[in-house]
Amino acid sequence: MLNQPIYFESENLSMTQPSGDRRYDIDWLRNLAFFVLIFYHIGMYYVSDWGWHIKSEHTFRWLQEVMILTNTWRMSLLFFISAMALSLIVKRYSIASLLNLRTNRLLVPLIFGMFVIVAPQVYVEARSQNLIPIGFLSFWLEYINPNTKLLEEHHSIIGLLTWNHLWFLPYLWVYSLIVLMIRPFLTKLIGNKTFQQSHFSVAFICIVLSLLLIYLTLRLAYPTTHDLISDWYNHAKYFVIFVFGYLFAQQIHWWNTVISARRWFLALALLGYIFIVTDRNEGFTWLAQQYESSLLVRAIYGTIFIVNLWSWIFCLVGYAGRYLNRQNAAISYANNAVLPWYMFHQTLIVVIAWYAKPFNIPPFLELLVLLGGTVVGGLIGYELVKRTWLTRWLFGLKHYR
Repeated sequence: MLNQPIYFESENLSMTQPSGDRRYDIDWLRNLAFFVLIFYHIGMYYVSDWGWHIKSEHTFRWLQEVMILTNTWRMSLLFFISAMALSLIVKRYSIASLLNLRTNRLLVPLIFGMFVIVAPQVYVEARSQNLIPIGFLSFWLEYINPNTKLLEEHHSIIGLLTWNHLWFLPYLWVYSLIVLMIRPFLTKLIGNKTFQQSHFSVAFICIVLSLLLIYLTLRLAYPTTHDLISDWYNHAKYFVIFVFGYLFAQQIHWWNTVISARRWFLALALLGYIFIVTDRNEGFTWLAQQYESSLLVRAIYGTIFIVNLWSWIFCLVGYAGRYLNRQNAAISYANNAVLPWYMFHQTLIVVIAWYAKPFNIPPFLELLVLLGGTVVGGLIGYELVKRTWLTRWLFGLKHYR
């Protein structure tokens, strides 16, 4: 979960493990991944040809190449480290307690976020397209009404109500629920001698082949929807990544191998990125033309994309394990604030962009306004949220008596 402390349960601590049980490197990774998300969503305001809730008058094609750098792995990283978090605390709670904990910290913020936090995004998007003339309060009353006739062409099965950027929360809750239900099987697997002695290279090959099979069988048939119901390619991919993260956290020799090989993973990740950018700019036209008709070509692309995904994840896990596994006052604060920040950030970006747009601010200055406003707004929002038991509950924070 986004604001769950990370602990290491084994008594056989690794050479990278400081005194005590806390895994600060995973804390750092989770929060750094969130800040990547802020920059990515600000980028969506400026990038050309990619649809978003609101777009700047100044858009740039070259931003696509920058954003592609993280596009293939940023959400996979969040699922991976969320699974590690669950794996490293699972022995400290009963299954019932963990289910209750995850429900309070994922589903409650999701429902509140859908009704309150996300609503301004939908309002601004509709206003920017001149679809509604009404004020926000009138819009909100229609937005929360499942039988509304407003903007019927944009309805889902629950009307205008949507989770937008909060889609990660229901996905994470469902995957956590399944993993907790199969926890006895996973515990038995982790305790198996063959599994304990398995080399990281074997695990790496297995996870690449698993995702390649998913890529070849589901990717074209089930495009991304983030609607939870029909998003089968993403479900298969993210759930396998989630389970692997759960297992990875219990294999300290895998973890140490990744830390030792971090430079190799970085080199492999950069090579994969170069291939993807070159291919996007018609550098491999002769190969791309065969993508639809040739299973072998699709397998080549799939293997490159998947190895690139894992190279970035293991590179980041490796460097974090080497340099960030230490306590810091900033990370302690961020651990508590990251879920409210995640809930607030996209709404802040959209609303600030909407109000800044009429002033025709130069793009670079506007970028600073968006970034500064989002960061300051998130800080103020968290400081307000943490003050009462009700707001703490609504935003998934721990309760203090």
